[in-house]
Amino acid sequence: MKNVTVVGSGTMGNGIAHVFALHGHRVTLVDIQDTAVKKALETITKNLARQVDKGLINATQKDAALANISTTTSLQSGCSKADLVVEAASEQIDIKLNIFKELDMAAPTHAILASNTSSISITRIAAVTGRPEKVIGMHFMNPVPVMKLVEVIRGYQTSDEITSTVMQLSRDLGKSPVEVNDYPGFISNRILMPMINEAICALHEGVAGVAEIDDVMKLGMAHPMGPLELADFIGLDVCLFIMRVLQEGIGNPKYAPSPLLVNMVAAGHKGVKSGIGFYVYNKATKEKDVATQFRA
Repeated sequence: MKNVTVVGSGTMGNGIAHVFALHGHRVTLVDIQDTAVKKALETITKNLARQVDKGLINATQKDAALANISTTTSLQSGCSKADLVVEAASEQIDIKLNIFKELDMAAPTHAILASNTSSISITRIAAVTGRPEKVIGMHFMNPVPVMKLVEVIRGYQTSDEITSTVMQLSRDLGKSPVEVNDYPGFISNRILMPMINEAICALHEGVAGVAEIDDVMKLGMAHPMGPLELADFIGLDVCLFIMRVLQEGIGNPKYAPSPLLVNMVAAGHKGVKSGIGFYVYNKATKEKDVATQFRA
């Protein structure tokens, strides 16, 4: 696992690259635009500097990690020497299937192909490759350098050997891996997303306001962030997508997304990324306030 390729340089991709590079792996970061990988390197540099300031690593470790990272806009060349590829592209099934078809042709035959997907079937992804036994899910949590959990998802044909290798690799990265089987939402989102959706339903029905719902879960259940604020942070469009994956994959009406969630996404209110969701976000001050239409 010396050579690791990370496909996608967004929030999750640059975080995954950061962690692998910090632990001595040679990392190739791939994205379709040169500006995207340059921005990712800036983010990684800033986040490593923050770790130095906090005393978590030293300057030598920071410099070594940055030296371990190279970038390219060519998927084929970026994967040519990979022992492991971690895909962290957009959470869209067509995009992921196309990427894995290309990875199967570009990566060496021994390479493990992993996806950071939060909800899409690993079995379905593996089926478009000629190596389904070597396809697995590595679902890192955001922010990747901080969060310990890696949800390791076994597809229907993922081998015991590959699963064991990825579990140990995750431990070597200082993470705490948890093995789960490939069913809609896996474990993290099968439990988290219905909770978020129920909080949105309670708001829609007028049971309580935004701040009140979040306060109950923070003060009463010791959650570090309320479900509505968390939904904004994840992205309301992502929450809606995962609820629809659960609804379609399990076929139980209890997984139907709240009409309020559907309307908000249709209106472009996607949370932090759009500047408004259940809260309004001020990019300049980093402050937030409850969106006017949801005040109790």
